[in-house]
Amino acid sequence: VATIGISWGGFNGLQIAARQPSALKTVIAVGFTDDRYATDVHYIGGCLSKDNLDWSATMVAGMDLPPDPALHGPAWRDLWMQRIKANRPWGLTWMQHQRRDDYWRHGSVCEDFSAIKVPVYAVSGWADNYSEAVPRLLAGLGPEMCRGLIGPWAHSFPMDVTVGPAIGWLQEVIRWCDHWMKGRDTKIMDEPALRVWMQDSVPPKTCYTDRPGRWVGEDVWPSPRIRDWRLHAADGKLGEVSGRGRVSLCSPLWVGAAAGEIGRYGDEADWPTDQREDDAGSLVWRSEPLTKPVEILGAPRMHLRVASDKPMALVAVRLCDIAPDGASTRVTLGLLNLTHHKGHDQPQALVQGVPVDVVVDLDDIAHAFPAGHRIGVSLSSVYWPIAWPSPELATLTLDESATSLVLPVRPPRADDATLRAFDPPEMAPQSPVIDHPVRAPYPRRVTRDLLSARITVDFPRWCYDHEFPDIGIRQASEGHARYTITEGDPLSAAMETAYRVVQTRADGLFTHDSRSRMTCDERTFQIWMETVILENGAEIARKEWREEFPRDHV
Repeated sequence: VATIGISWGGFNGLQIAARQPSALKTVIAVGFTDDRYATDVHYIGGCLSKDNLDWSATMVAGMDLPPDPALHGPAWRDLWMQRIKANRPWGLTWMQHQRRDDYWRHGSVCEDFSAIKVPVYAVSGWADNYSEAVPRLLAGLGPEMCRGLIGPWAHSFPMDVTVGPAIGWLQEVIRWCDHWMKGRDTKIMDEPALRVWMQDSVPPKTCYTDRPGRWVGEDVWPSPRIRDWRLHAADGKLGEVSGRGRVSLCSPLWVGAAAGEIGRYGDEADWPTDQREDDAGSLVWRSEPLTKPVEILGAPRMHLRVASDKPMALVAVRLCDIAPDGASTRVTLGLLNLTHHKGHDQPQALVQGVPVDVVVDLDDIAHAFPAGHRIGVSLSSVYWPIAWPSPELATLTLDESATSLVLPVRPPRADDATLRAFDPPEMAPQSPVIDHPVRAPYPRRVTRDLLSARITVDFPRWCYDHEFPDIGIRQASEGHARYTITEGDPLSAAMETAYRVVQTRADGLFTHDSRSRMTCDERTFQIWMETVILENGAEIARKEWREEFPRDHV
């Protein structure tokens, strides 16, 4: 038996492998994480992610739709009632676990890679927020048992992508399974342990359909060929000489408003805008123009010695590619809740004015900085709405003598030119579907009210109208997530979601409506959520939740 799946299907395959069932021979995991706490959609770097409740609301909207009588017969209605009764927002559970505890350790295979005894093909894309799990898994399992593949893709299978180029992924699956399940010599294990798309420099845009670059490979990971290049941060510059002074920062709450998505599906303005906007509220260090190209592969690290004037604070670190005209493209990002400086499982309040030494791990990336461009690193104490702000606006003071950026520089490899070319993408014919035109009720936008100083960030969610003539079902959905905050008041932070899903079939019209809202004060988070289920326009179920959660160093 082999398992193959994307997202939670990838999670499941690895979790099943860790339980070591005798029939399982291999796992193919796409767009997955090995760490359910810090590199999923919940507490990124220990910071409360915007997707924690956002994604929960998405799932609520899909978990109580009616079963198809063609599959379940007369029992479909009883099953539907059971679904409605059991549909409790997962985000309520996630908010009960704001630190890395046994809830998150369970199912996080990074806790014990040695429990996985079968070979794993680990796959992701640089536009997906799960890409860093691939090199971690490869390092944990070793090249004898694992292969890693990272393309330019978002959260998708590699043959059906929003961000190209696509590849013949299904052909690779056959090669993998033939090798491990049939003993055929497909040569797949003779290829580099890690193969990635080295992305060329591009101007900042909110959406890319194609990322120029080339395939490169490393025989083992971590690769002994990768060399750390330490750049010291001093007086606004990145260079070989360490700084001596101290710099302070208290970022305005609008920093991050144009940050794009955490990493999703590659369209609908998922990418951040020109980073000069957020740089206006950040500390920024820039290198001199590069005299030759520099390529990186791996996880950049930012070393900081930082003190806070408040007991809770966070840092966001952005690595940027700065063109000669000043345009700044975000290359990768790292977040850290500073109260977690001793570990995500043991948060503790910061002592006012007492510095702590931390390392902020940025997401793994493959990127080519061209000659003439500058390398930039930006640091902010706010990154809303990607990370929920600390309860008070903290002023951070950095000791530049202990502040540096470490880049994983990859030297040229002649063998890259002879890598086996991927086959062209192939897929089976899709089931017939009629896509009716839709318009998102809330477009992807950022709004600033200059009188009230209120910032509103809107994300459309799952807006579609699909008709499936072969099974006689039409389903339409519209949803949105909205994040608001008022400059100067982190306790004004709020997020709300709204979803409406309508399913039409011969035996009726079925509607799900749901709304949620999350707010906070200095001690708690408050969540309200409501679902309403209609059948042929008549309400048949209504559920409401109002819960408070103490802030646990978040």
